Amino acid sequence: MPLLDHFHPPLSSAQFWESFHSLWIAAMVERLNGTVLPQGYLAQAQVHIGGWFEVDVATFEAASGDANGAAGAGGVAVQAWAPPATALAFPAVFPDDVEVRVFSTGAGPTLVAAIELVSPGNKDRPEARRAFAAKCVSYLSQGVGLIVVDTVTGRTANLHDELMTLLGQGGPLLFGPGVSVYAAAYRPTRPPEGDRVELWLAPLVLGRPLPVLPLALRGAGCVPVDLEATYTEARRRSRL
Repeated sequence: MPLLDHFHPPLSSAQFWESFHSLWIAAMVERLNGTVLPQGYLAQAQVHIGGWFEVDVATFEAASGDANGAAGAGGVAVQAWAPPATALAFPAVFPDDVEVRVFSTGAGPTLVAAIELVSPGNKDRPEARRAFAAKCVSYLSQGVGLIVVDTVTGRTANLHDELMTLLGQGGPLLFGPGVSVYAAAYRPTRPPEGDRVELWLAPLVLGRPLPVLPLALRGAGCVPVDLEATYTEARRRSRL
């Protein structure tokens, strides 16, 4: 099925983008676990939109027992503890997570690859774009294979170009002006001549099918991610 615009009417009025992206992530996880990933690998969904980092003392006490450290339901008593107050702090942006994470399960779960679906919040401010790019750099610096899929219309920033700028790259490695929806795959490699990251870049066009991209598994080969097939399944489930 061709790519639709989920961020403008009429679709944005009929269905929240969060719902569709969650279905798309689920379709990717099912396909990867069903027929794509080799034995010993497992895909899982990770979706966090907005704030979720802060856990206050009251929440901690409710989860572990009462304020006096009494354990609930036969658990072990845990004393709530708070660090000393500090006057040192700085502003931060924690990026939205709408992603598939692939783990190697052979010697305990080890992250080997990730697929990121870009959210509007990832693109709306310079600090949010930098935070998303920094997250991608963290994955690549650990040898984790990565795919970024950006279908967010209405915001013209290009997060792949932001990532390349952060890495000090440019020229043919950029999408350039006019490309704001796209998919990109990144494969960290370590050939004899030195470390590098291989790229596959695919501009997306509304009304056109989506591509198949390689997802690199850290320390192993690549597997195909059929964006069109999983997008079609998400549309079927959401009745679009």
